[in-house]
Amino acid sequence: MTAAELSALMILATATSFTPGPNTTLSTALAANRGLRGALHFVLAVPVGWGLLFTLCAVGVGSLVMAAPALRWAIVLGGVAYLLWLARRLWGSGQLTQANDSQLDVSFMQGVLLQFLNIKAWMLALSIVAGWVAGKPDATHRYLQTLPLMLFFAFSSNFTYALVGSVLRHWLAQGQRLLAFNRLMALVLSATAGWIAWNMLGA
Repeated sequence: MTAAELSALMILATATSFTPGPNTTLSTALAANRGLRGALHFVLAVPVGWGLLFTLCAVGVGSLVMAAPALRWAIVLGGVAYLLWLARRLWGSGQLTQANDSQLDVSFMQGVLLQFLNIKAWMLALSIVAGWVAGKPDATHRYLQTLPLMLFFAFSSNFTYALVGSVLRHWLAQGQRLLAFNRLMALVLSATAGWIAWNMLGA
């Protein structure tokens, strides 16, 4: 991979990883409610899930899935439904004592599976495969170069957002601040779900 290709990939990784989205929103909300340790399993699940997704796309499975309208819609509808379900759980939690039970918990496996329900994660993986891996004489080497770089960005971006959430945790514990914060996060997740569905309708 040339220096120009690597630079372009890093710019893409930074732009897509650190801008707000379902993963970073959840990382922030989980850390604000459950602390950094309580969000860490989700933060770790994101790169694991996306890495598996990227690997499937690299071996050609992703293109087959995206070429089937029924499968694309299944991914979109599943992802939208899951995001709305998470938003509903966030909406009603206004105390840290409430957040310490299973209401706001997202397991490691749920975090991994969420990556497969995110149509934008599929499109990013497919774009990187098409632009940096597929059809190149050193495709395997490029895959082995690209994967750890993207995993690093997936982890570091979500960890950064979780760190912000954990810093806000004690401030949010006062009065109705946590309820307002959780409802804002719920609205962000709902808006993200709507945006994903709207883009799919326009595709």
